Amino acid sequence: MAEAWLIVGLGNPGPRYELTRHNVGQMVIDELARRRGETLRAHKANARVAETWLRPGGPKLILAKPNTFMNVSGGPVAGLAKFYGVDPERVVIVHDELDIPFDTIKLKSGGGHGGHNGVRDVAKALDSAEFARVRVGIGRPDGRQDPADWVLDPFGAAERKNLPILLGDAADAVEQLVADGLLAAQQTHHAPRA
Repeated sequence: MAEAWLIVGLGNPGPRYELTRHNVGQMVIDELARRRGETLRAHKANARVAETWLRPGGPKLILAKPNTFMNVSGGPVAGLAKFYGVDPERVVIVHDELDIPFDTIKLKSGGGHGGHNGVRDVAKALDSAEFARVRVGIGRPDGRQDPADWVLDPFGAAERKNLPILLGDAADAVEQLVADGLLAAQQTHHAPRA
């Protein structure tokens, strides 16, 4: 049997944050679960989890959303990685990215956290930065709005119209990363849109 992949969407818990830009990673997990007819359930690692498959026969996917706030996501991620026996190289973190325009997906593996506190905490808890990241662009605010406030705001009306496409693209990127590897997924999702 193929080894499992741990796919984690970062965000903040509770209805107050559910539809905010900071929770786009968790929205992608919901899309991946929806595609498979799965429901996330409580797990002892302080997360909600669905065990499923990329396609019938494998590889196995563990879809997860930590119950903690973004900046302390590492504990649940490390707990799930240990519980399922998943090495950091088979962990995929899906998160919002201020430095990428809305409607854009970028993938990378390893490297720094780029100022993203959730990614920083995951790297610290896993004692490794060698995990893949699916970075979902939310763009930066116009004018003087503090980026810390921007990420905690809901998507605007124009963004909400395109959000299902963005979530679908990000879910496609996760699936291709697992199926075909990072380079193939980058070549597909970093290409300019036709």
